[in-house]
Amino acid sequence: MPHMLLIVEPIGQREARGIEGGKLAYQQMLAFTEDLKRAGALMASSSLATAATRLQQPQGAATRVLDGPFAEAKEMIGGFFLLNVATREEALAWAARCPAAAWATVEVRETGPCFL
Repeated sequence: MPHMLLIVEPIGQREARGIEGGKLAYQQMLAFTEDLKRAGALMASSSLATAATRLQQPQGAATRVLDGPFAEAKEMIGGFFLLNVATREEALAWAARCPAAAWATVEVRETGPCFL
């Protein structure tokens, strides 16, 4: 049953931890990724850039493309892990092991069809 771990970071925390802190965090995340691979739980993962673009296409209206940063944002999705695990509890156990939980929120979501 696929679950996504979303790494929800406070805006500015990457800059605040500096280059050395960033390198350490990156190494910790690589080790976590290897643990997921060895367990056969990893389907996909990626870090996400801080810049974002939003597209809105309301019915009957022109398409709008908005480039960030977005002033109202207090956090950003910094990355994700897509897992293939048997239960929500297993996904939560992996989330608890994720090094990012020390500096960000790890949000766990089951994936599924959008019509449910």
